[in-house]
Formats: sequence, structure tokens, C-alpha cells
Amino acid sequence: QVQLVESGGGLVQPGGSLRLSCAASGFTLDYYAIGWFRQAPGKEREGVSYIVNSDRRTYYADSVKGRFTISRDNAKNTVYLQMNSLKPEDKGVYYCAAGRVPTIRPGFYDYWGQGTQVTVSS
Repeated sequence: QVQLVESGGGLVQPGGSLRLSCAASGFTLDYYAIGWFRQAPGKEREGVSYIVNSDRRTYYADSVKGRFTISRDNAKNTVYLQMNSLKPEDKGVYYCAAGRVPTIRPGFYDYWGQGTQVTVSS
């Protein structure tokens, strides 16, 4: 059974950090591009970052560039999103997804996790 499971979300103060994990089962993450997306209440799902499987090239949305870092550990079949200097506007449900096309557009991804909540508040 193909499955992606996110973890690591929670409540953090502005300026704090969180590390999200995306663990895969039933398939090998290394064959896919992995993207992180987030969705705030009342807003559309937006792309945050992705990492390419072949050359480990990464992409970041302007809103998170310099604060977030995506990485992958193929031995653990897991992708991470290190989030530093968090802001209240980073709040939302964060999803990871696996797809054949490395893109920030969610429609191109085949497998999705259930999401993990991130709240940034003092």
C-alpha cells in the first residue's frame, strides 16, 4: 500500500523552528520528486518547496526562501522540511506529495500524505 505520512507539526512561537518529516511506505521515494505544500484556512493549497530525485535540485517559494530547507534521506525513505524563523503567515496544514514531474503545481503529484498542522503564534 502506497502511503506518505507527515509528522513534526505543532505550535511554535514566531521566530521558532520546526522540522517536518515525510515518510514513505509501499514505494521508494528516490524515484519521485517530492514536494511540500501548505494550506491555510480559506485559502488554496500552495507550493512551498520541492526536491528533484535525480539531481537533488531544490526549489523554494519566495515566501520561504532562506528560511526553509528541504532534504531527503533515501536510506530512511524520508524527506524533511526544516523550517526556521517561522512567521504567523506560515500557519497551515502542511502536506508532502510524490510525483514524476518536479513542479510547484500540486496537480502534477500522484501521492499525498494526510497533512500535519503548523501553527505559529505567541
